[in-house]
Amino acid sequence: MNSIIIRPALLRCFMRTHRIISEHRTHKPLCSDRSSYATEDNKSPKIYTKTGDKGFSSTFTGERRPKEDHIFEALGNTDELSSAIGLAREFCLDKGHIFTDQLDKIQCILQDVGSNIATPQSSARESHRKRTKFSPQTITDLETWIDLFTEELPPLTNFILPSGGKSSAALHLARTICRRAERSVAPIVRSGEADPDVAKFLNRLSDYLFTAARYAAMKETREEKIYRRPE
Repeated sequence: MNSIIIRPALLRCFMRTHRIISEHRTHKPLCSDRSSYATEDNKSPKIYTKTGDKGFSSTFTGERRPKEDHIFEALGNTDELSSAIGLAREFCLDKGHIFTDQLDKIQCILQDVGSNIATPQSSARESHRKRTKFSPQTITDLETWIDLFTEELPPLTNFILPSGGKSSAALHLARTICRRAERSVAPIVRSGEADPDVAKFLNRLSDYLFTAARYAAMKETREEKIYRRPE
């Protein structure tokens, strides 16, 4: 079994994702009863590892960095973004919106974003880079979806406030978190430690979430609140 998968120091949220992605790509069950972590007496491991108790965590390359490091800040923002999209997706499912499969895919891609961020290029081996390479096709997909939404939407002639029903408002909230994630990733990309397409994806994702929010409001026939200067 690949030693990268079983290293205890890497049992963080995004590091666990490498096991899931790897199993998916090799056609193994996505939820394989955690047997890959089982000990000799077949006991399941504890969810906590205590490796971060002193304020340090590990990157995918094995570096130990303080938890306030810009990489972990970006990972946290990306994780929060995925959670916000997950909540928005639940509202959209309740309303029967047909684009929830897009939100599913975006959440999966955000795991890949996290994997790339968690692999600083200055310490990455070729095997690390190969496993966490980010595909620019994801950006093209977002642009295609944005264009399809825009074809149905009325022209945007005013500033709008986050509104338009629960689905729309939740997507707007995800959009603002996406902007924060993008800001935290930007310096990592500029320093050459992450793939530039990761920043481009987050930039385009905020546009997608804005457009999807407007689309959800339109489909639910909910009014979008227009900005008006207070009198």
